[in-house]
Amino acid sequence: MSEFDEAIRLEQGDSPTTRTGTFTEDWMIGNAVNGGIVMAAGLTALGQHLAADPTETTRHVDPVVVSAYFMTAATPGGFTASTEVMRTGRRLSTGQVSLLQEVDGDAVERMRAIASFGNLDAVVSDRQSPPPDLPPPDECLSSDDAPPDFLQHSRFLDRVEIRLDPETAGWAMGRPSMRGIIQGWLRLRDGREPDTTMLALALDAFPPVAFDLGLYGWTPTLEFTGHIRRRPARGWLRVVLTTENLGGGMLEEDARIWDSTGSLVAQSRQLCGVRPAG
Repeated sequence: MSEFDEAIRLEQGDSPTTRTGTFTEDWMIGNAVNGGIVMAAGLTALGQHLAADPTETTRHVDPVVVSAYFMTAATPGGFTASTEVMRTGRRLSTGQVSLLQEVDGDAVERMRAIASFGNLDAVVSDRQSPPPDLPPPDECLSSDDAPPDFLQHSRFLDRVEIRLDPETAGWAMGRPSMRGIIQGWLRLRDGREPDTTMLALALDAFPPVAFDLGLYGWTPTLEFTGHIRRRPARGWLRVVLTTENLGGGMLEEDARIWDSTGSLVAQSRQLCGVRPAG
């Protein structure tokens, strides 16, 4: 089993609507578990609930759209995912998932999301934005080259391989472009190929685009909306993050992902808080 699949592996809970799992330190960035892993675990729980629902007869196996709110930061340890099927239809089935962890004897909600599932087999795009023109991965900056003290607090980068386009990585040397763009390549280090659930992780895996504006503090996700457009082909994913608006202690982060064939496979927008460094 891949490290990603192990991270989102669930056991049936005490009722048909609950499932349990465990977050580990391996997927942490700073003091929190990566939000993409939290979403992937929640989507897995909801997908399993839909698969077991007797009214779900159309095999909706792919997350198509998810809107998630992050109430508190997830930490290593056990969690419970509580799910509810809201509607099943011919093209889409929709449900809700709430992910909780026990803290000092109390159940603390980490994330709540509404998601719709469908079937993205053999999707044909009539129109899409073109993929970025990137240098090959071996000509990009590897996350392995990050400062040792940064890597020590980002064990997530031992699981996910990121190669940044040098044209958008000046912030890593203290020279942000101030254009609000970061782009590059992404894949899982253990060779696990991407699928529609893994794309939820990929949409929240890159360094915050705020870094390219010279903002190196914490940028917590307040709300995330993601669209999965089609099943990805094998190989590297191309990722572009952009932002155009900053104010009131918040900015938006737009992400787009193309697969190895140049097909747009996912996109998202998240509203992030901007917290000053130190």
